[in-house]
Formats: sequence, C-alpha cells, structure tokens
Amino acid sequence: MSINVIISGDSTCDLSSELIERYGVKLLPLTVNLGGAQYFDGVDIDPEMIYRHYEQTGELPKTSSPNIALLEDFFAKNTADGSEIVFFTISAEMSSTYNNARLAAARFENVHVVDTKNLSTGGGLLVVTAGEMAKKGMSAAEIADACRALTEKVDASFVVDDLEFLHKGGRCSAVAAFGANLLRLKPCIVVRNGKMGVAKKYRGKFLSVLQTYIADRIGDGSNVDPERVFITHAGCDEEIYQQCVEQVKAMSIFKEVLVTRAGCTISSHCGRNTLGVLFIRK
Repeated sequence: MSINVIISGDSTCDLSSELIERYGVKLLPLTVNLGGAQYFDGVDIDPEMIYRHYEQTGELPKTSSPNIALLEDFFAKNTADGSEIVFFTISAEMSSTYNNARLAAARFENVHVVDTKNLSTGGGLLVVTAGEMAKKGMSAAEIADACRALTEKVDASFVVDDLEFLHKGGRCSAVAAFGANLLRLKPCIVVRNGKMGVAKKYRGKFLSVLQTYIADRIGDGSNVDPERVFITHAGCDEEIYQQCVEQVKAMSIFKEVLVTRAGCTISSHCGRNTLGVLFIRK
C-alpha cells in the first residue's frame, strides 16, 4: 500500500485557496508583527491591513519565521498517521525558515525539506508541481529530489511601480529610490541563486511597462515549460492585472494561466502596484 504524501510549505508561496484545496497543501504561516500586535500571514491579517496601517502611521511590519519548536509540532501532527511530508520554504538567502525547518526535520525520517531558492509563486510553482507528482504516486523523497533539481529553472520576476516600500524596508538605498522615482523608472526585480536583484529598468506608465516586461520575459515561448504560469500581483487594480492576463493568454503558450494575490510577507516588502509573471523554463 502506498504511503500518503502531504505537500506543505510556508505561507510565502502565495497560493490561492483554490490551489491549496486542489493539491491538499498544508501551509504554516510566517508571523507578522505590526502596530505592537502579532498576526499570522494569511490567517488574521491580509495585505490591505498592512497598507492601511502604513498610510496611517508610516510603519511597515516585521515578519519572522516559524521557530524550530513550531515546525517540529507541525511535522509531528502531519506524520502521526504515517504520512510523509515535503515541506517547501522561501529562499534560505531571504529567511531563516529553511534552516529552522531543516533542523526540525532532523527528528523525522519522513519529512523532506526543500529550499525553493525563491519567493512568492516562484516557490508556489514548485509546490504545485509537487502536488502533481504526489497525485502520480511519487514518494516524498522522489518529489523533493525532483523539485530541488527544478529550482534553477524557475523564472521569477516582478515589476515594482514605486520603490517606497523597498526603500523603507532597507532593500533599496535612498539615492537609488530618489533617482528611480525622479526618472519614473520601474525596475524589474528578478530572483537568481536565491537572491533578489535588478534585471532591467523600465520607464513609462505602469500598464505599458508591464506589457513590455511580459513580452520580454516570455519571449517566443520556445524556452518555456507550457504547463502553467502565475500572474501574481500586490494590490494592482483589476483592470491592470486582467489586461496582463489577456496578454499572456493571447500568446497561446501556457495550458494554465493562474492569477494570485501576493500575501503579507511579499506585499510588505514590495508595496502596492507590483506585478510579476512566474513560470518554469525548459
């Protein structure tokens, strides 16, 4: 009899409730500290709460990883019936979640931790792929190994309309923020080797920039895994992200075009009006 495999991860993978249900994903939320109170990402706080608080106070939240004890408890509860777990984390370069999960998993023979070397639906792509593998009957160890090999093929990037949150969060210098805003530049942030960097700087109105960016990233589709693409945004107007969706669908490359809203962790770093197309390359 085959052993049940649970696909799980931290809340930064930014999957929709529909995808969580489709693949039976179990998520462990990061902690969000805001206004002297402690919340759990996606449970009792959402990005709009963060944006409202920032507009009123100028304060950004601090996020923190699940500690080892919490992770051990999570693993113990989900393996009590003999199930195996594959647990995906945000890049180890960006958070201590992976290291904490690795240490917690050392107590268990049936828990496999994967550093996605990514963030948001860059990691979400691996979680969904793992869900497909689990449905095919692959073991947890096989799924973890296959997904680790895929990390280098994930193409994750975002265009940021305004650098205010990146600057306030210490991820962009005041000089760089001032220069970009003065010139109305909109940087494309990419994830490479688990770290964020700037790939290209665009200029113009946000929607026009996004359309150029999408064409640049996907190209002719010859080097793209056609299975699925995520369009992930942090509070963009529906008109803007829907036009991006239609643009991607018109390319007739991907079998599935998935739209998701970035969660609290990602939104607190990039701010409103951020959008990315994320997919796996061949």
